[in-house]
Amino acid sequence: MTGSTFTFIDDDRQSALVLDFARIEALVSYVFEQGGFECGTIELVALEPEPMHRVNVEFLGHDYPTDVLAFALDEDRAAKRLDASIIICTQVAIDMAKEYNWSAQNEAALYFVHGALHLVGYDDHTPENAPLMHAKEVEALATVGIDASRSRLGE
Repeated sequence: MTGSTFTFIDDDRQSALVLDFARIEALVSYVFEQGGFECGTIELVALEPEPMHRVNVEFLGHDYPTDVLAFALDEDRAAKRLDASIIICTQVAIDMAKEYNWSAQNEAALYFVHGALHLVGYDDHTPENAPLMHAKEVEALATVGIDASRSRLGE
């Protein structure tokens, strides 16, 4: 890592999954550094399904809980600063991890990486863009020893 100075606020509002926030912070820092940012305040939030549902309805108008939402709160590319919030639903991670037969902790880490990649400009909403974003997810996860071949990314 470079001389980046990210301040993390870890906000764990769920009880379904033990999260390794130090590892998650390393992942998010890596993504932001690769995306050209060197500093910022980053809120990492883990929610139960109902609060995640409410956030999804309020900000995106989607009437269901989702896996991850990411919001840039303040961005200054010239100063290489990004303040942001990445919110995940751990129950979705638990459910999806069962489907892909890998750990829920790894699935949750993937969600934080996915949100961070959106914040630095990657998009997976089109068939043309999705492979690059997924490759970046695999790359980031590997930096902390997570083999994504057992996730949806390995499909």
